[in-house]
Amino acid sequence: MTERTISEEADHLGRRRARMLPFLAVIYLSQQISYFSSGDGVRAVDHVKVGAWVVLSLVLLAALTTKGFWLHSREVRDLIDDEGTRANRQAALGWGFVMAVASAIALYFLSMFEEVATREAIHVIVSLGIAAAIVRFGMLERRAYRDA
Repeated sequence: MTERTISEEADHLGRRRARMLPFLAVIYLSQQISYFSSGDGVRAVDHVKVGAWVVLSLVLLAALTTKGFWLHSREVRDLIDDEGTRANRQAALGWGFVMAVASAIALYFLSMFEEVATREAIHVIVSLGIAAAIVRFGMLERRAYRDA
């Protein structure tokens, strides 16, 4: 088996990231459904669910705001993070910000008719913001690789 060059490895990883991001968003959002379908959150298992959400949120946020692929060489990460990818990342983070603000406004409006717990509101805002950014980044990266 032949070994890939650094540029081939970067291209392979970039394409894999573009395919994985929408799938990660589905997993992330399905985890939120599990969180909101559970009871009042006083059992030990509920604390584990919240902890898992926090860890996954932080990992996804770190993957969105950095070059990602932390276990690969710096040369590969630098090639993956080209000018187009940086532009796509900034656009995706913008979408995430807009979704977070829109969900905060929607929750504010909802709170006029029904009580919304602070923790649940934060959970919704963070989750929708991160999910929107992940989906948008994946879509932009897939389009970039398809057009290349």
